[in-house]
Amino acid sequence: MPDPRDLQLSSYDYLLPHERIAQAPLEPRHSARLLMVPPAADGPEAARHGLVWDLLEELQPGDLLVVNDTRVLKARLKVRRSGGGISELLVLEPRGDGRWLCLARPAKRMRPGDMLTIDGTSIRLTVLDEDAASRGRLVQFPTDCRDAETIETLLNQWGEVPLPPYIDRHDPKDVDRYQTRYAERPGAVAAPTAGLHFSDELLASLQRKGVELARITLHVGLGTFRPVDTEDLTQLELHSEWIEVSASVVDAIQQCQGRVIAVGTTSVRALEGAAQRNGGVLQPFTGPVNLVIQPGYRFRVVQGLLTNFHLPKSSLLLLVSALIGRERLLALYGAAIKGDYRFFSYGDAMWISPEAVLSQAEPVRD
Repeated sequence: MPDPRDLQLSSYDYLLPHERIAQAPLEPRHSARLLMVPPAADGPEAARHGLVWDLLEELQPGDLLVVNDTRVLKARLKVRRSGGGISELLVLEPRGDGRWLCLARPAKRMRPGDMLTIDGTSIRLTVLDEDAASRGRLVQFPTDCRDAETIETLLNQWGEVPLPPYIDRHDPKDVDRYQTRYAERPGAVAAPTAGLHFSDELLASLQRKGVELARITLHVGLGTFRPVDTEDLTQLELHSEWIEVSASVVDAIQQCQGRVIAVGTTSVRALEGAAQRNGGVLQPFTGPVNLVIQPGYRFRVVQGLLTNFHLPKSSLLLLVSALIGRERLLALYGAAIKGDYRFFSYGDAMWISPEAVLSQAEPVRD
């Protein structure tokens, strides 16, 4: 059983100096720093420090890397209200017939019935309704913008890359740099950031070593932008995210001769969510999941994790704590801050090998 403090949101807070928030990515991608979590029996002081390129030494022939192949949409749109003022929409998810759930800023300026025009165009939009669950707006786009593939043309022409609000600068290179090298399926409004560390050179070198790659899809959506505000984490509910775990991924995991390593928390949520939908046994699945992973969770699929450093009081901190323990995680974060690691989306990475995982978090093999 987890410590009662593990199930209190306030237990996942920490102080991060603003200068530790990465404002730009490093080049090459694999040159980010890598904090290697020590075996569970050792203390945080035994952590090793290297570069993401050192995964070539950490991973073994036969290991399976599971990556998220979602592609980030240029989902931030400037719109002009009928009164002439400029506002912003963040296009989140389709609701059918050209209707999209959006976050609006300022939201109070966009009421049901209001007419909007995409700035610089004659394309008209209509605010249809408020969405209580998301505190967003249901907006009518042209009816042919029915899904991520069909709205992508419009967003590529008029939208902007939706960088997180803690990144102060914007650069045209973000269009490419805020995508993973294997991004393929459009639909996300934020990048699966652990995957940003993989360069073409590193991927090719891992393949030559005998490390396999499998692709799931999880379109990062509203949950990324909604802070956790439930102190009692036993009552926590997360916004659903759309995933696809294909039969080929399930086969690859079942035939894996090494270890199943998730690249990023999105890959963890997809694999474990698909297993949860089938009574704990991994099977192909396409659809929404809202799985909460926190201390006390018993993993079914994932054995190791490559992840970034996450925001305080976030559901992602809960997930990583389920693998290595809350106190241990916060001690490692403290060491990373003192060691000048770079945090959040464009920041450095943490490698949690299966040997570093707590025994109670080890996957069940049904």
